Amino acid sequence: MSSEVRSLEPKALWENFADLNAVPRPSKKEERVIQFIKNFGQKLGLETYEDETGNVIIKKPATAGMENRQRVAMQSHLDMVHQKNNDTTFDFDTQGIDMFVDEDWVKARGTTLGADNGIGVATIMAVLASTDIPHPAIEALFTIDEETGMTGALGLKGGLLDASILLNLDTEDDRELTIGCAGGVDVTATGTYEQEKTPAGMAAYKLTVKGLTGGHSGMDIIRGRGNANKLMNRLLSGAARQFDLRVGTIDGGGLRNAIPRESSAIIAIATAEQAAFEKYVAEQRAILAEEYKSTDPNLLVQAEPTDTPAQVAAKAFTSTFIRVMYATPNGIYRMSPEIEGLVQTSNNVARVEVRDGKYTVLCLTRSSVDSEKDDLAAAIQSALELAGAEVTLNGSYPGWAPKPDAAIIKLMSDLYRSKFNEEPDVNACHAGLECGILGANYPGMEMISFGPNIRGAHSPDEKVQISSVQKYWDFLLETLQRVPEKH
Repeated sequence: MSSEVRSLEPKALWENFADLNAVPRPSKKEERVIQFIKNFGQKLGLETYEDETGNVIIKKPATAGMENRQRVAMQSHLDMVHQKNNDTTFDFDTQGIDMFVDEDWVKARGTTLGADNGIGVATIMAVLASTDIPHPAIEALFTIDEETGMTGALGLKGGLLDASILLNLDTEDDRELTIGCAGGVDVTATGTYEQEKTPAGMAAYKLTVKGLTGGHSGMDIIRGRGNANKLMNRLLSGAARQFDLRVGTIDGGGLRNAIPRESSAIIAIATAEQAAFEKYVAEQRAILAEEYKSTDPNLLVQAEPTDTPAQVAAKAFTSTFIRVMYATPNGIYRMSPEIEGLVQTSNNVARVEVRDGKYTVLCLTRSSVDSEKDDLAAAIQSALELAGAEVTLNGSYPGWAPKPDAAIIKLMSDLYRSKFNEEPDVNACHAGLECGILGANYPGMEMISFGPNIRGAHSPDEKVQISSVQKYWDFLLETLQRVPEKH
């Protein structure tokens, strides 16, 4: 862990971030970080509570002179996306994130950084531990499993919080004040297929798509970045039309909320067709490099000879599966007709695995319109069922409907203008924030989301801007001082 990070300003925030990043905290394996945050609250002598879902609530009284202000909930999630480059040796279950400072950015070596949403968690910790920050009564809400289902927010019961304002610290651009977000649903397809002995006279290749930019499957879907699973399928489809192609395995992507950066396939080609196949791969490499030169300048397509697999998928299944994956939509499905520049509905083909007679396809379908989300998920389900897959739709969560006239939105918008002499970007986003879910049990609570500049979230390129964290921190502290009096 770099001592450079601990010396950054605001020191209390960065020290807490470093402490937090020493704790492994993947989604659905948050036991250690839950205990970490409970210990933190208890050592401060603050009321600390873990609910039956695993969320942690820490309450701190108002500072002197602020007792008559409205109570504020500050909320962030404890889990982080665990992603690493294929050539990085790292054990997320046992190692803390290896951070370093690169000019105005904090980064991690070959892995995700955990700034999403660790900076928010560290911010709240710094406020809870402070003795010199004026603030109203604070209810700190640390939710779990935001990244893979939002089960923490879904499991939070009404009546545990008394705050009338919620500050969600999970936005990734310091000019944005987010007042609405998309909902989502997980699409999972599984099935089996027949295998057969690899025909004689065939040579095997490992076909690889890698070097893609990747990113957040909600916030970055508008950027048109390549999806490794779809590009691999495109390569396989073109090859299958020209050659006697046999597929041994396909292994692409990972988490649902990350645009897949890499995919590999073991395939077999008749030895007589090897030269033509290698020429085909070279041609496709050039075509894709040209298509994605702006969004994915490091895209690499390669075919390397490898050991011939003993078995391959039956040719009929391979043909059907490739066609079905071609038909499965990926990327933007519809832009919002009301809010300029907002993706309304999208799908991310996040994971494709074909191996040992079984296959799995994982998608995350998002929309700020629940009916459209359900319709697109049903269309994807229909396509995958054509391959004989068993398809389930689960983990559905609602979007967050904007309330632009809320008092906290006006307060923070006006403060931003006066403090930074520019207009804030008050908007809704295509990511899944927990506010919509929390609002179901706390319908009267005014909500807003904001944060510092974080780039490349959900990918090993993730980084957070140091100067932006300072800007965000100052903005937060003045917001807390200006919270209005109780009604």
